[in-house]
Amino acid sequence: MSDKPAPNTLRRDFLKRSAALGSAGALSALPFGGVWAQGSDKPELAEVNIGFIPLTDCSSVVMASVMGFDKKYGIKITPTKEASWAAVRDKLVNGELHAAHVLYGLVYGVHLGIGGPKKDMACLMTLNNNGQAITLSKELNSKGVVDGASLAKVVAKKEKEYTFAQTFPTGTHAMWLYYWLAAHGIDPFKDVKNIVVPPPQMVANMRVGNMDGYCVGEPWNQRAIVDKIGFTGVTTQDIWTDHPEKILGCTAEFVQKYPNTARAMICAILEASMWIDANPMNRSKTADVVSARSYVNTDADVIRGRMIGQYDNGIGKSWSEKNYMKFYNDGAVNFPWLSDGMWFLTQHRRWGLLKEDVDYLAVAKQVNKIDLYKQAAGIVKASVPKTDMRTSKLIDGVVWDGKDPKKYAASFKIKA
Repeated sequence: MSDKPAPNTLRRDFLKRSAALGSAGALSALPFGGVWAQGSDKPELAEVNIGFIPLTDCSSVVMASVMGFDKKYGIKITPTKEASWAAVRDKLVNGELHAAHVLYGLVYGVHLGIGGPKKDMACLMTLNNNGQAITLSKELNSKGVVDGASLAKVVAKKEKEYTFAQTFPTGTHAMWLYYWLAAHGIDPFKDVKNIVVPPPQMVANMRVGNMDGYCVGEPWNQRAIVDKIGFTGVTTQDIWTDHPEKILGCTAEFVQKYPNTARAMICAILEASMWIDANPMNRSKTADVVSARSYVNTDADVIRGRMIGQYDNGIGKSWSEKNYMKFYNDGAVNFPWLSDGMWFLTQHRRWGLLKEDVDYLAVAKQVNKIDLYKQAAGIVKASVPKTDMRTSKLIDGVVWDGKDPKKYAASFKIKA
């Protein structure tokens, strides 16, 4: 018998607590009743299936359903657990899923016909920033590896072919892994071997020696530490602070046919994001909920530590992380920045996934549904930035601002 609280109990607890939150979560104290669900604005679909992979950053999709935020906007969200990102891609394309918690770069890859079938796609909102990591094996640690610089020295000795795993060829984890390796002088295609492994299978594959390192979302980095088979070489927020990660993705056709439903999904998940980030108690409660077998299926404490910013790298370093996984952060997380989408395209070009330059800005404007997001943000009273682009400095000191993506993509010393 599960010891997890029932969804109805969580809803009742939430309604009792929400008035006392005194923060973004208090917005949801309004009675569930459809603030945007009447007349011509009523969602075209009453129920939506939203796919997810068992990762901590599926939390806002899950909590939108469990806490009843979906009902407020006239829809019922059914989170649908999927086995791999390839399965998510295929089910989005063929219509089995209405939308999904999905890798940013996967959606762009499908839109351009790289990494699978070609179909016009849409990014409705960003679900989270930060909260991924690169896990290295205990065998590497025994050879003196503690970080990227020491890994480069070991790889350079060429004692063996080192293998690293990521979760999808055009996805975020592949781009973080390649960027980090290259920042330390390791060519991810010439100096090491890289393979694709679904997120929940990472720990098991490292346990049997199939790879020396992997990049994945939580909790599968912390799980490797708890199981004493690996350690954290770097967190992705140390590669790019407040980087984009998962998005709420769907086909462009879905948005065209069901614009009110798409807006309602954004509203519900945006409120869930605000609620999760409102205070540590909500984050801890979220860890309890998503740890259930039907969602992430691991111990709640394995999720909770990094969810509330308590980190341990597994080889003696512990710290309190201020740039942990963020779900709202005053609206900066969820806005579908054009520059974020463009960055993934530059990396696809860098590594030869894109064979030639595209109109980076035009593609981002096609995919990222900024106007629809702004409508939803206005309804939920979420903060919206004043510009569609943002500037960031990555681990190698290189600044990305979206102003000259073609030049940026070609500027890297290590590339395909």
